[in-house]
Amino acid sequence: MKIKVLLADDQLLLADGIKSVLETSPDLEVVGIAKDGAEAVSLMDCAKPDVVLMDIRMPNMNGVIATMEIKRKNPETKVLILTTFDDSDYILSAINNGASGYLLKDTSASALIDAVKNAYAGDTILPAKIARRIADAAKLVTSDREIKLKRRFGFSEREVQIALMLCEGFTNKQIASALKLTDGTSRNYISVIYEKTGCDNRTAAVETMKEVLKN
Repeated sequence: MKIKVLLADDQLLLADGIKSVLETSPDLEVVGIAKDGAEAVSLMDCAKPDVVLMDIRMPNMNGVIATMEIKRKNPETKVLILTTFDDSDYILSAINNGASGYLLKDTSASALIDAVKNAYAGDTILPAKIARRIADAAKLVTSDREIKLKRRFGFSEREVQIALMLCEGFTNKQIASALKLTDGTSRNYISVIYEKTGCDNRTAAVETMKEVLKN
């Protein structure tokens, strides 16, 4: 039985190239190509992939949120993130939301095929040569972002966590689900964040916080 793979990448030429590489293996079958995270989530029921190869930066819904949604509804499906070193903070978020690991986009054809097979078998895919650098960078970025938000707005630990999720595009429902909060509790935290940022809506609050994170 072949391992069914779903690709999610807004760069269609790259996705077609990956499809061609994967299908050189008799053990793999590409069952769909999604142009963004939202389409990847919507294709899950009909494509029923065993492994999703997920780009991390896509329009409409990025790979972090798409990974969380896929793993919430299909916990048995393996998700591998396709990324560059510059995405270190996103990588950590994706892994925390259930991704089985990540691959650099310049990986070799044989390594890509092996990674898909190994992820399907239950392995965690973390390229050894840069795993520590990615992890360290992600921790530094996350820590730096938390400190900036705490200092500027006086957020609590939980408020910082939710504020960062808001900045990454999570909805109220997704935040509640990921943090195991009731919808009401999630809304209450978000209301406090609005108040502390001096804003009365999500768009303004996110823009305000992102401006602080840039500096």
